[in-house]
Amino acid sequence: MKTLVTGGAGFIGSHLTEALLERGDEVIVIDDASTGSFENLTSVMSHPRLTCIHKSVKDVDLAVQVLADVNEVYHLAAAVGVALIAEQPIQSIKRNIYPTQLLLDELVRLNQKDGHQRRFFLASSSEVYGKNPRPRWVEEDDLVFGSTSRSRWSYGVSKAIDEFLALACFREHDLPLVIGRFFNVVGPRQTGAYGMVLPRFIEAALDGQPVIVHDDGQQERCFAHVSDVVLAVTTLMATPSASGQVFNIGSDVPVSILELARRVVAMANSASNIDFQSYGDAYGSDFEDIRRRVPDLSRLKSTINFQPQYKLDDIIQELIESKGIDTNS
Repeated sequence: MKTLVTGGAGFIGSHLTEALLERGDEVIVIDDASTGSFENLTSVMSHPRLTCIHKSVKDVDLAVQVLADVNEVYHLAAAVGVALIAEQPIQSIKRNIYPTQLLLDELVRLNQKDGHQRRFFLASSSEVYGKNPRPRWVEEDDLVFGSTSRSRWSYGVSKAIDEFLALACFREHDLPLVIGRFFNVVGPRQTGAYGMVLPRFIEAALDGQPVIVHDDGQQERCFAHVSDVVLAVTTLMATPSASGQVFNIGSDVPVSILELARRVVAMANSASNIDFQSYGDAYGSDFEDIRRRVPDLSRLKSTINFQPQYKLDDIIQELIESKGIDTNS
């Protein structure tokens, strides 16, 4: 198997790359390192079946050259994190839509040309649900976005367009593909630089700095370990009945952000205070958020018998230990 991973130097992409190499694939990584880092691939950088290309997936000539010789494409390259989206909405929209269209167009052309069915995975996001009020989100739910004057929703809309494009290619051109909507994926190598909440909390707690909780902290989220997510993705791609479908991927066990902060402080044996900050102060006056983001995983579980192996406390403990800190002293 020869596989392309766009965004393969990012947090999820690097873990996926390692898993694909472990199963025996020849892997090509394309990443412009704008939010990822090739340091994430340090453990496999010298692997004889890994090729790393430090360029943007928007490079048409590069895409044409690489796609002709692969069996599968995992498209993870995208804008990352609410902080970046709030600061650079134009770049976020462009980085989400154009590369997806480029890859899909070229895959359709190649598959029609030589009859070789290259498979495609699109990494989407729970953000596509917008502010749907349902307590648990099902893949066929309506997408409910806020006003265009609030740039926060631009990310979800752009990922929804990616999904529409991909599904159209499946229906009109029989392009074999799977779409995965990720819900708060966490684990080693994730950075808090772009607003990711759990690494941000852990870094603050271990440094003895205030742990900053946005709004009142009663927002509910579900956190899934990256290893569970990668296993779900690769299993879906190997499951013929998954083709042409959208799947929620993550954990379905909610926790409030305030409770998450308390757990991190306690497990890190930290003296940090928990402080509160408004969304306006954190991201600007036009920012909106969702109170509850919980997936229904019925489709995922019925298709591949998915069962997450990591519980939240296990994840927190692993991330604390990954920093080389002895919290028992």
